[in-house]
Amino acid sequence: MSEKPIAIASDHAGYEMKAMLAEMLRSDGWEVLDLGTDGPQSVDYPDFGMAMAETIAAGRAERGILVCGTGIGISIAANRNPKVRAAVCHDVTSARLARAHNDANVLALGARLIGAEVARDCVAAFLTTPFEGGRHAARVAKLG
Repeated sequence: MSEKPIAIASDHAGYEMKAMLAEMLRSDGWEVLDLGTDGPQSVDYPDFGMAMAETIAAGRAERGILVCGTGIGISIAANRNPKVRAAVCHDVTSARLARAHNDANVLALGARLIGAEVARDCVAAFLTTPFEGGRHAARVAKLG
């Protein structure tokens, strides 16, 4: 485990999944930096994607998890920061490859598209898969 916390954020559509994942992470011994939202009231997903981006860019967390209805909008907001490589994943394979090949530092999930078990499995794969480097390193360097 990293010495730094895992940052987690969502909009209203992802609030319940975010809360479930935060509890799972804490149960697994991770320190969790919860960036909000704090309830199911309607909020703007870009605010939480940008909060994640600022947290990653400032070095307050090395990895993060974002949740909105699809994972798409909140990841677009986070990816506006060149320090962020947020990947929308819908299954364990995409979460594993986002880390192994793309060195993704933020996992984005769609609470309206995947269930709790798939979300848990994606998070586990994302947090345990190392970046392979090698032939992928030069490609990832072009992303920044």
